[in-house]
Amino acid sequence: MRLFHAPGSCSLGIRVLLEEIGAPYDLTVIDLATAGQRDPAYLAMNPKGKVPALMRDDGSVLTEFPAIALWLAREFPAAGLWPTDREGEVRTLELLDFLVASLHMRGFTLALVPGKFVPDPAAQDALRAHGLGVVRDGLAQVAARLGDAPYLNGERPGVTDAALFYQMLWAARLQIELPAPLAGFTQRMMTRDAVRRALDSAAA
Repeated sequence: MRLFHAPGSCSLGIRVLLEEIGAPYDLTVIDLATAGQRDPAYLAMNPKGKVPALMRDDGSVLTEFPAIALWLAREFPAAGLWPTDREGEVRTLELLDFLVASLHMRGFTLALVPGKFVPDPAAQDALRAHGLGVVRDGLAQVAARLGDAPYLNGERPGVTDAALFYQMLWAARLQIELPAPLAGFTQRMMTRDAVRRALDSAAA
C-alpha cells in the first residue's frame, strides 16, 4: 500500500489508522503549500487533486477519508477499528459522517481557510466566525457522545477516533479550549505509539 499524505491535513487520520494496523506501507508526501496536489502525475492518479489517497497492492486507488478508513477497517479486522454488530456499524457511520461532513467541512474548513471561498476580507471574517460556531457546537456534541469512555470506538481507538484526532490538532491551531472529555481523549491519543509515529512522519 502507498498513502499519499499532506502533513497537517486530514490524511493524518489515515496515517494513524495505518500505524494502528501495523501493516507495511509506503508514504508519499504531497506538499500542499506548493500545490503538489495539482501536479500532473498526481492528478493522473487522483483527478480529485486532494488527499488522502491510498494506492492498494493491486494498483487501484481509493480516495475520501470515510471510504479509505472503512476499507482499512474491513481489510484488517484484527485491528478492531470498526464494530461488527449492525447497530454499532450504523452508529459509527453516523458519527463518522458528522465528523467529516459537518465538523470538518462546514466548521474547521471555514474557520481555517475562509479565503478559499470568498476574496472579500469582511466576508472571510463572517465565514470564519460561522465556522468557529459550527466547530464549538460540534465539539460539544462529540464530547457528550464520548463521555467517560476512553475512545469513541470503546477501549481502543477506531476509525472515528482517527477522524476526531486530526481535528483536535486543528482546534489547537485555532486556540479553541476543548471540553474536558476531548482534552483527555487528545492526551490519550498522544501517548499511543501509532500516533507518535504518524506525527513524526507529519513533522518530517
